[in-house]
Amino acid sequence: MTEPSALWRSTHPGHWLRLAHQRYEARVLALMAANPLVPLGLSRLATQAQVGAAILHITRHLAPQGMRLVDLAAAAGMTKQAMGALVTQCEAWGLVERQAHPGDARARTIRFTATGLAWLEACAQATAQAEAEMRTAVGDEVCTVISLGLEAYVGQ
Repeated sequence: MTEPSALWRSTHPGHWLRLAHQRYEARVLALMAANPLVPLGLSRLATQAQVGAAILHITRHLAPQGMRLVDLAAAAGMTKQAMGALVTQCEAWGLVERQAHPGDARARTIRFTATGLAWLEACAQATAQAEAEMRTAVGDEVCTVISLGLEAYVGQ
C-alpha cells in the first residue's frame, strides 16, 4: 500500500489562515507592549509573552458599556467557563471589573476599567499598525482581496 501524501496538511487555506492569524496576533501584542497607553506591568507581561492572544478576545468583543459573561463568551466564540477564567485573569490585571447587573440580581456585568479602556485604545492602534504592515508586506490590493474574500467566506 502506498502512503498518502502528507502535503495536504500544510498547503490548504486553513493552514495559512492559522499561521497568518498567529503572526498577526503576535504582532498586535508586541506593538501593544511598546505602547505608552499600556500600563508598565502589562507591558512587561506582554514583552515576556505572559499575556497571550486570548486576552484579545475580551479586548475585541467586550462592549464599552459592558456585557454579561454569557454574552461576552458567545460574542468571542468561547465557552462560558473559558471566558470566566479569562475575565478573572483580566480582573487581576486591572483591565475589567464585575459589577451588579442592573436588570438581573443574579448576573454580573463585565466592564472595562480606566486601565482597560487605555488597553482598548492601545489595541485599536496596534491593530491598525499591524494591518498597515500587512498591506505593505503583501500589497494593498492583495490585502483588500484577502479581506473581502474572508468576509464573504465567513458570511456564508
